[in-house]
Amino acid sequence: MSGSADNLVIMRSWPAPEIVALPHHGGPLSVHDTATGSLRTTAPGATARMYVCGITPYDAAHLGHAFTYLTFDLVNRVWRDAGHAVDYVQNITDVDDPLLERAADTGQDWRELAEREIQVFRDDMAALRILPPRAFVGVVESIDLIAEFVARLRETGAVYEVDGDLYFSAAEAPGFGSVSHLDRAAMLELFAERGGDPGRPGKKDPLDWLLWRAERPGEPAWDTPLGRGRPGWHVECSAISLRELGMGFDLNGGGDDLVFPHHEMGAAEARRATGTHPQAQNYLHVAMVGLHGEKMSKSRGNLVFVSALRQAGADPMAIRLALLAHHYRTAWEWTDGELRAAERRLERWRAAAALESAPDAAPLLARVRAALAADLDAPPRWPRSTPGSRRPWAGPEGTRPPRRSCATPSTPSSAWPSTADPRAGTGPPFRPARRGPRPARTTGSVTAGRYSAVRQVRCRYDDDAPWAGKGGP
Repeated sequence: MSGSADNLVIMRSWPAPEIVALPHHGGPLSVHDTATGSLRTTAPGATARMYVCGITPYDAAHLGHAFTYLTFDLVNRVWRDAGHAVDYVQNITDVDDPLLERAADTGQDWRELAEREIQVFRDDMAALRILPPRAFVGVVESIDLIAEFVARLRETGAVYEVDGDLYFSAAEAPGFGSVSHLDRAAMLELFAERGGDPGRPGKKDPLDWLLWRAERPGEPAWDTPLGRGRPGWHVECSAISLRELGMGFDLNGGGDDLVFPHHEMGAAEARRATGTHPQAQNYLHVAMVGLHGEKMSKSRGNLVFVSALRQAGADPMAIRLALLAHHYRTAWEWTDGELRAAERRLERWRAAAALESAPDAAPLLARVRAALAADLDAPPRWPRSTPGSRRPWAGPEGTRPPRRSCATPSTPSSAWPSTADPRAGTGPPFRPARRGPRPARTTGSVTAGRYSAVRQVRCRYDDDAPWAGKGGP
């Protein structure tokens, strides 16, 4: 089951949609960079290089996935519109604990489960007209590549062994904390919540993380110079991105629950392996998606799947428009009204496009380009808010947002304030205590059998909290 690091076979991606050529070019793209906490203008060369963390294929593709990959589709398109070629790479974590546990719980072969869910993901991305990555890389096909990368890290003196497993020493991590800017207490809390093992005996530091997991009974393992085993979660992306894009690529992205530990630890590995920095020029992270005014939870299994919406007759372009009604840095909740409003909007747009004559579109194109170049400002607005004021509510017509306090990836639950601006995104991460198995899907409803460890929002409702906005923030 071992591949060759010198002959890495790239997993099949999905078909590319047609890209309509527009007159002239748009301007440079500015995005909010997590590492600096500021709005930065990207400055790629002739080819922009982008890496986006992919799914673990056991529940795909839900609306949180779609919202994330639509965000990076906008990045891709804005760069192309500005005249750049785009080299886009995405991984698939097709062997990992949650996948193996789901397969065991449901009596399925983990490889068959992964391939089925990957195909669902491909089909949904194609239906939503998401531009595919040039390299769509699975972990299984990259075992030798990752093992060689771990061996390279071990040669630097940053790796040690605990009962056959290999760990990266946080004390040997150059610039550790430069992506998330968290203090040690917050790091420890999030590491425990997001699949880490801070309490494992034998580790030098609770924040040290697993690079290579030695073979366990009943688990898949591969023969490598490191011994039989498989990669830890946080090492795959640094190994694959370094091979495919090199150091200093233009943008590294994913959901905002990946800021720490995943992106922080991957960046430290890349810096240690190469002796250079940064791993990426910019880090872009996408906020969580909730459902029907309730916090997502393992017990509820509350996800909405793109494939289920499509099977129920939803137009994929209406789904895309519903997602585009929200800015990527703002947590929000999905309701059936989101789709209905998007369907009405799509119907109006298509009717307008079918007219035999229309005003000059150049001014509108200029405004759209300017909005997207300014931190992917895709949601509809009227008129633009003054600096420091709240954004207009972009939800379904005739509705107002719920009173809520929503999560960000970098705030431990112990620091969650009693009240928060409903659009500010303050609050704890809603990540399960471990990256464990999820409930299986059920049938009979578009929204049945849903759960995600990837795109989530924990929201607390306070009916007594005053509402400061007029019809919405």
